[in-house]
Amino acid sequence: TLAGESGSGKSTVAKLILDFEVPTSGNIIYKGEKISNLKRKMEFMKDVQPVFQNPFETFNPLKKVDTYLYETEKNFKMSETDKHQLVEKSLELVGLSITEIKDKYPSEMSGGQLQRTSIARALITNPSLLITDEPVSMIDASLRMSVINLFKKLKEDQGVSIIYITHDLATAYYVSDRIAIMLRGQIVEMGSVEKVLDNPLHPYTQLNGKKT
Repeated sequence: TLAGESGSGKSTVAKLILDFEVPTSGNIIYKGEKISNLKRKMEFMKDVQPVFQNPFETFNPLKKVDTYLYETEKNFKMSETDKHQLVEKSLELVGLSITEIKDKYPSEMSGGQLQRTSIARALITNPSLLITDEPVSMIDASLRMSVINLFKKLKEDQGVSIIYITHDLATAYYVSDRIAIMLRGQIVEMGSVEKVLDNPLHPYTQLNGKKT
């Protein structure tokens, strides 16, 4: 988990990892290569998938949600039957079925359903890493734990690594193995979630960790 207050630089780190922004110094390395000059760009894009903060901004309001999943699987060389099974399996992993989302527009779905669909779309490429930027902050409080539990399940059952970006140290404690605390663009504390949040050393973590 990458945690810190708003404006601390968490989302910028996510954009750098996803190659949405170019670092002014240093490099992001993927399998021994700088991502800025990767020759295997498609491999990287399949292997590292984002899940954004607001699911209603992820999907075009005039486009049916299920089309996003089928457009993603078009990149795979497999039979139509296998492609449909891939979409169904990805939805199943997030607790949905194709019948629940088929022919629906974003406005016809809840925030929780839409965010789960966003995660399913990311899973279609069988990524090894998900970059999730404040993935539950725009979802109703009653649905947040279901999405957080989904990330835990993906990590534990599917072996997906997740960089969970949040300002909420309580959910960070629940979902994380390791945590880095950011403040004003710098990582000020890092280690196992128990060590950092149970015995914080930096004043910022000491102050905010009391809320967990």
